[in-house]
Amino acid sequence: MAADTEPLPDAPGADPPDVRWLSDDETAAWLAVVAMMLRLPAALDGRLQREAGIGLFDYLVLSSLSMVEGRTARMSDLAGLVNGSLSRLSNVVKRLEQHGWVRRAPDPDNARYTTATLTAAGWDKVVATAPGHVRSVRDLVIEPLDAQEVRQLGTFGRRIADRVLGGLAGAPLPAAGAEGAADCCTE
Repeated sequence: MAADTEPLPDAPGADPPDVRWLSDDETAAWLAVVAMMLRLPAALDGRLQREAGIGLFDYLVLSSLSMVEGRTARMSDLAGLVNGSLSRLSNVVKRLEQHGWVRRAPDPDNARYTTATLTAAGWDKVVATAPGHVRSVRDLVIEPLDAQEVRQLGTFGRRIADRVLGGLAGAPLPAAGAEGAADCCTE
């Protein structure tokens, strides 16, 4: 074999014992997921910026607060709702406060926590922004799929997000095909 065609020690042809290389179908699926992960947030963010002058993460914060009881949540709980870090959320909420859309205060039940509350102006911003955002989500995510694919997308998204969250928390990840896993491909 010529020197320029021999596999590198870490290349797929070297078959390290701890690596299961992706099949052609798995590679195609992975690349499609990467494209979606990179393009979809940018597209949604761009549309929100053009139409409402607000970014996607900012909108998710306002929208999440609009859907919780009393339109108030602990910052730590809100970070979980919007899938963001507490430090990122704190910076965004500070900016939203400057617009008058959110108010922070000590939690009345436990002053060690801070709550965020959607103001009347924040509610008005959500009400004004939501129709355009829903049109974008429908256009970019829902309409290209049939009803079964929409359900499957939700199942796939939850399963992957749960696995990522489990891995980030240091919890052992369940084995592929573990008992109790939802069957994503049946009705």
